[in-house]
Amino acid sequence: MSLSYLIGPAIFLGLVLLSSIKQINQYQRGVRFTLGKYTGTMNPGWRLVLPVFQGYRKVDLRVKAVDVQKQEAITKDNIAVGVNAVIYYKVAEAEKAILAVEDYYYAISQLAQTTMRNAVGQVELDELLSQRDRVSENIRLVIDKASDPWGIKVDAVELKDITLAEEMKRTIAKQAEAEREKRAIIIKAEGEKASAVNMAQAAQILGQTPGALHLRTLQSLNDISSDQSNTIVFAIPLEILRAFDRLGKKENL
Repeated sequence: MSLSYLIGPAIFLGLVLLSSIKQINQYQRGVRFTLGKYTGTMNPGWRLVLPVFQGYRKVDLRVKAVDVQKQEAITKDNIAVGVNAVIYYKVAEAEKAILAVEDYYYAISQLAQTTMRNAVGQVELDELLSQRDRVSENIRLVIDKASDPWGIKVDAVELKDITLAEEMKRTIAKQAEAEREKRAIIIKAEGEKASAVNMAQAAQILGQTPGALHLRTLQSLNDISSDQSNTIVFAIPLEILRAFDRLGKKENL
C-alpha cells in the first residue's frame, strides 16, 4: 500500500525533471530568469530550468542580415535620392540583447533607416556615387556605436542601390557627355601643340643642315611615286638653284 503512494510522486518528479531539461544549441545562448530576475546566461548543452520558478530566452548568436527598406533622402547639395542597404550584425552579449532592448531586430532596422538618411544628408551626390564604400563605413560606425549598449556588433553595411529621379538621370548623362567632349577637345589640342613643336624643330634642323631639305624632298618623291595614279608637280628647292648658280660661276672662272 505504501509503494503505491510512492509511485505517484515518483512519476510526478520524473515528469518535472524531464520538463526541466532544456537544450541550448552551439550557436545559441540562454538567458535565465529566476522569479523574474536575471540569474545568468546558459552555455550550449542540456540545462535545467525549473518550471514555474524559472524561465529563459534563447538568443541566436549567428550573423543576421537586415534588408533596410528604401529610404528617401536629400543629399548635401539638395538632390533627392532613394537609398536602400543591407546590414550584417550579430549578438555579442546575449543578456544585453534581452535586458536592454525589447526587440533588437526591430531596433536595429529602425536605427539603420534614420542613420542612413542622416549619412546621405552629409555628402554631396557625386561623393555618394563615387565613394559608396566610405559612406557605408560611416553608417556602420554610427550604428555599431549606438547599438553597443544592446550587446550588438555590426560587421558590415552595404549600400545596395541608389536611385535618382529621371530628370536628374538625364542631367547627369548630359554632364557626362559634355565632360567627354571637353576631354576630347583638350587631348586634340595637346596633340596639335605637340605636332606643331615637332614640326618647328624639324624645320629648324632642315634649315640649318645643308642639303637636308633636298634629301627630304627626294624622300617625299619616293613615297609618292609608289602609287602610279598620282600626278607629281615638282617644285625645285631654292637650295638646288643656288647650287646650279655656284656651279655656273665656277665654270666661267
